[in-house]
Amino acid sequence: MGKTEHPPIKKVVLDAGPIIHLDELDCLDLLLDFKELLVPEAVWNEVTGHRPAAFNNPRIAFEKSFVHQKMNSQITTFCYSLDLDAGETEAIILSSSHPGLILLTDDAAARLAASSLSIRAYGTIGVLLRAVRRQQLQPAEVIDILEELSSRSTLFIKHSLLKGIIEEVKKEYGAQG
Repeated sequence: MGKTEHPPIKKVVLDAGPIIHLDELDCLDLLLDFKELLVPEAVWNEVTGHRPAAFNNPRIAFEKSFVHQKMNSQITTFCYSLDLDAGETEAIILSSSHPGLILLTDDAAARLAASSLSIRAYGTIGVLLRAVRRQQLQPAEVIDILEELSSRSTLFIKHSLLKGIIEEVKKEYGAQG
């Protein structure tokens, strides 16, 4: 993991997963560390259907972005071949049009697509771990959240992987959960 300093990231594109899962974990405020939060229309609609209250925090300025999949038919075809939904596809297209930003997605196939297109992508767990590095949360707080992840969130992660992440945080920061 490493305790290196990371500069603030000005702009991120969000897929539905991180918005929904961070809201379920009462950690949506961690997104305040980013300057611009771009949410493609299809993602906006998905979140509104599953977790409408996520957009009700007046401190978090989500920016609804309109993306036409025809804007880049090559990327659309690539996303279709990976069986990405409309939200994930719009997030990839929007990310590809803004070099240097980060895509936040919990979908493994979307992260594969992003990687193939040289787009940096992280998920809910990455946002939580970043919160420790950026001193938004204490390591013990993140460990507690991670330990309660399966009971407080709909995020799917293998138990063995989650356990390894928790152990790595404890080891790196000398924290106890």
